[in-house]
Amino acid sequence: MTSPRVGVLSIQGDVREHLRALAEAGATAVTVGSTVELAAVDGLVIPGGESTTISRLARIDGLLDPLRAARAAGMPMYGSCAGMIMLADRVEDARPDQEFVAGIDMTVRRNAFGRQVDSFEADVDIPAVGGEPLRAVFIRAPWVESVGPAVDVLARVSRGDDDTIVAVRQGPLLATAFHPELTGDARVHELFVEMVRKQA
Repeated sequence: MTSPRVGVLSIQGDVREHLRALAEAGATAVTVGSTVELAAVDGLVIPGGESTTISRLARIDGLLDPLRAARAAGMPMYGSCAGMIMLADRVEDARPDQEFVAGIDMTVRRNAFGRQVDSFEADVDIPAVGGEPLRAVFIRAPWVESVGPAVDVLARVSRGDDDTIVAVRQGPLLATAFHPELTGDARVHELFVEMVRKQA
């Protein structure tokens, strides 16, 4: 499969930026806003935005259970920022009624790096994508507090005396606390597109 069809969940968040990055990474990039469109893609990006809003709109639109079913059936998925929260098995500081796609054996803390005014950029070393460190944009970002044995930690950033997990992979699922789609560097999307090709 030379150009897999990769969707971007288009109910909320930075959809256009992911579409552009996926196209640069060699995918046929399309929006996904219905079960019909979900069934027509080989992989899916859950973009950044606001995780409670994404959860609520996915439920209202009848997409939450189909998303879970697609993930359980092996569809590769990549979540950035709020998308990372949506793919987590456990979420700290979530609203009691918030629901998730889940699938990655990790505990994530919402808005862990602070509010909008605490947004920042950092160079993050990600050996899985090769080359120089990647410039990562963190906007009201989560972080990963713990992972299970099946999870590969792909990247960390220094936070005081601690190294905080900000990128993980488990099987066909990928998640980052940051927004690679905002930097013009398509290496994370290239990694995901290659994961989609292998799964297909």
